[in-house]
Amino acid sequence: MMHLAGANGGGRKMPQPPVNAGQEQFWDADAGPIWVRNMRAMDVCLAPVLSLVLDKAALRAGEDVLDIGCGGGTSSFAAATAVGPTGSVLGADISKTLLAEARKRTEDANTRFVDADAQTYGFPPAGFDVMISRFGVMFFDDPVAAFRNMAGAMRPQGRIVFAAWGAIPANPYFILPASVAKAYLGPTPKSDPDAPGPFAFRDPDKVCQILADAGFVDPQCDVVNTTLTPEGGADGFAELAMQIGPAPGALDHFNATPAQHDALKVRIADAAQAYVSGGAMFVPAEINVFSAQVA
Repeated sequence: MMHLAGANGGGRKMPQPPVNAGQEQFWDADAGPIWVRNMRAMDVCLAPVLSLVLDKAALRAGEDVLDIGCGGGTSSFAAATAVGPTGSVLGADISKTLLAEARKRTEDANTRFVDADAQTYGFPPAGFDVMISRFGVMFFDDPVAAFRNMAGAMRPQGRIVFAAWGAIPANPYFILPASVAKAYLGPTPKSDPDAPGPFAFRDPDKVCQILADAGFVDPQCDVVNTTLTPEGGADGFAELAMQIGPAPGALDHFNATPAQHDALKVRIADAAQAYVSGGAMFVPAEINVFSAQVA
């Protein structure tokens, strides 16, 4: 077990250039409080994705794990259970808001959290057997530099496993609220899906090349068709979609009134009925599960 000394897990914070500053602002001050309020709902919805990561990682007792983009700590705690008291988990995130929530939940001898931009942070060299991430690595200004930095934190033959969103049309979790908002409010300015963001790693070949350029060997991608499980049926999905995802951006862009907000929520819930069966909601999703090793 690696000794996780203090709150920074034994690492040291190197002088950091102003990279990923926009992401830090977004995940700390903007999205962070919203994710904290909706953490349970998001964890329920994304539980199948975390299972994909943990199944692929096949964590073993006594291993030291680095969890990138750990958010409120759900993935870190799951990993800590897998590696047991002889192992350790260091959860890293750029959002102080989400890390504060993780530390509230627990922080014990084998689980620690650190405020870290994984692109630049000085992780303990060769300190980890496994790196995992559930949707936490698609937001770097320079992904090759970020993964090269993570590679330096891995022990020889160490492995990484992380999940990213697959093809945009195959993920109605995003496109359903976006299409409903567009039909009701009008089109919004197009964003670049290749910029840091949820779909930046949708191309398996591109990401495998990033990993190879960063020094990892045998990069692979399993494109997995699974089902997300938002709680509360169509109404619960609509409630979540009004706070996280493309719908809030459309509402802000059009300076929507409270009445328009309520009307859009109803429209999203109506459209989401297509994915309800027996009172529960099952949203198809395409997830890219990437894996690679350190030489």
